[in-house]
Amino acid sequence: MSATLPERASDTSAEHPWPLRLLSLKIGEYVDKMSVLWVEGQVVQLTRRPGARTAYLTLRDTDADLSMSVAIAVTALDAMPTPVVQGQRVVLQAKPSFWAQRGTLMLDARQIRPVGVGELLARLEMLKRTLAAEGLFDRDRKQPLPFLPRRIGLICGRASAAERDVVENARRRWPRADIEIRAVAVQGATAVIEVSDALRELDASADIDVIVIARGGGSLEDLLPFSNEALLRAVAAASTPVVSAIGHDVDTPLLDLVADARASTPTDAAALIVPDAAAERALLVGARERSARVLTARLQHERTRLAALRARPVLADAGGVLRAQRDLVSTLCRQGRERTRTRLARARDHTTHLTAQLRTLSPQSTLDRGYAIVQDVAGHVVQDPTALRGEDLLKVTVARGDFGARVVGSEH
Repeated sequence: MSATLPERASDTSAEHPWPLRLLSLKIGEYVDKMSVLWVEGQVVQLTRRPGARTAYLTLRDTDADLSMSVAIAVTALDAMPTPVVQGQRVVLQAKPSFWAQRGTLMLDARQIRPVGVGELLARLEMLKRTLAAEGLFDRDRKQPLPFLPRRIGLICGRASAAERDVVENARRRWPRADIEIRAVAVQGATAVIEVSDALRELDASADIDVIVIARGGGSLEDLLPFSNEALLRAVAAASTPVVSAIGHDVDTPLLDLVADARASTPTDAAALIVPDAAAERALLVGARERSARVLTARLQHERTRLAALRARPVLADAGGVLRAQRDLVSTLCRQGRERTRTRLARARDHTTHLTAQLRTLSPQSTLDRGYAIVQDVAGHVVQDPTALRGEDLLKVTVARGDFGARVVGSEH
């Protein structure tokens, strides 16, 4: 190595870079230090040439969109209980290696084993318990389906029987059903990503009122994408109601538990998302007929009651009631006038009596009997003659007037 080259990557600069061969060498040295490990993935491509001792396959992650090349001895492949097929889940014992010439990282596999059904079921049961503990299966978080959605989002396989079952049965029930289809992979390594992307796209549309995820039946491995944790959490986070229509009655992917509604088959999904136009029309006709019968019976009942009321004696002569009331009013008026006149006469007599008493007790009446009122010049009534002096002027009031007087003498 040239003495002028930096020893560490952090020491490199634009003036003192590493040549590409040195970087490849450093990466190879780092990768060679890694231990042999076990890794899980899905086989998406297998290349095995006749007579060759080494076979090559592409291993893809079961959840994410990434893959890596694997080199494996043909003898290790032949040790598998059944031949490896594309789409199969496997675990590999491998040593990472770096090909400097191509600048690629790959795995040098020593052993390969299939992921058994029992192990898959155990993983699904553990995931099921985890999601149940988080409340993703709770009934109170599920959204009700609309009675008649404006537009239906359908996620299904490309040109699949599930698509045909949902669309044909939905439009048979409601001919004007508006369905927006997203055809994606519903099996294999890309199924989770494609279904999740389609779900988010439909959920973001304001016109979509319900989303159906549909797929036909299949093996446990075929239906694994619909028990994938990433997809399940995407369904739980959707603001639009989601209907799971995966497989048949016996198929129970975890999507059935997270979705807002479960359809036993894609055909059954149509019955959940749209009403039956013929049945609704029959209900409407029946309701109108029942309403007409009830209204007719009510009118007949009221007509009978009216006839019975008119047949009563009190209504036989409609004017009789008015005449009786008029006579009663006239009698009451006459009695009221008589009582008023009587009370007025009594009040008048009482007033006359009080007036006579008032006159009898008045000073004028006393004067009319010959009495007089004597007052001094100050207007005080004289009650004691000893209070007078000689020559005092007095005012004498009699019945028909008054006159003056003078005291001519006073005895004390």
